[in-house]
Amino acid sequence: MTRTVYVNGAYLPENEAKISIFDRGFLMADGVYEVTSVLDGKLIDFAGHAKRLERSLSELDMPQPKCLPNLLEIHKELVRLNDIEEGLIYLQITRGAPDDRDFVFPDPETTTPTVVLFTQNKPGLASNPAAQKGIKVISIEDQRWGRRDIKTVQLLYPSMGKMMAKAAGVDDAWMVEEGAVTEGTSNNAYIVKNNTIITRHLGNEILHGITRAAVLRFAKEAQMKVEERSFTIAEAQDADEAFITSASTFVMPVVEIDGTTIGAGTPGSVAARLREIYIEESRKVAV
Repeated sequence: MTRTVYVNGAYLPENEAKISIFDRGFLMADGVYEVTSVLDGKLIDFAGHAKRLERSLSELDMPQPKCLPNLLEIHKELVRLNDIEEGLIYLQITRGAPDDRDFVFPDPETTTPTVVLFTQNKPGLASNPAAQKGIKVISIEDQRWGRRDIKTVQLLYPSMGKMMAKAAGVDDAWMVEEGAVTEGTSNNAYIVKNNTIITRHLGNEILHGITRAAVLRFAKEAQMKVEERSFTIAEAQDADEAFITSASTFVMPVVEIDGTTIGAGTPGSVAARLREIYIEESRKVAV
């Protein structure tokens, strides 16, 4: 079935969707994005994604598109049109398409932002079998730009990291800067030691994950101890458990780092419980 996508105010078959070759998202990676999960045909953590989107736009001094107040309705309409029960909605906003290529930002009075949304159908998103066995990761040097707190479309190095992991025969990579883990290629990273959940503190070095915020809130409500600080790969390898969080994986256990088995080599009880709580509570407030 051909997907219906959204481009600059119009719902179109995906094979009819077009943007200009002068769009700054294409030429300069001058754009931001969000990915929202869908469970039971409803949106998970939409308010958090919308708030972070507005922050990303502000941090880049990018004009807000006129459709911004209607994003919830647009998301819901795409879910309906594409009959999505479990899946993802990708949203991208760029600075638009001026008349020609230039490093200088175009005049916002004459160049309007480009807005694109599309769905991805992912049956079994909540019952992902990988959560039952855990994933394996390697560590790589973090070579991204300094403002990782802004969710931009500059994803070349994370893509390279995914390929490094694939070449190593594992599932993903954790990035390391000045001896400490920053985050995964498309997720936030955690370890568990002596019943304490440890994850890097917020800053420009990592994305302020929406799933991260929800999971930590649920952990604290469940009387779990949380410590936000840097940790090393060696500390992670010595941990009792490890896991990642993201909009597309929810809470996913990590059972091996750089060839070293974590804990018993199977998903730990903390990660399993957090995944259960996150999915259960998120479904309750989905829109």
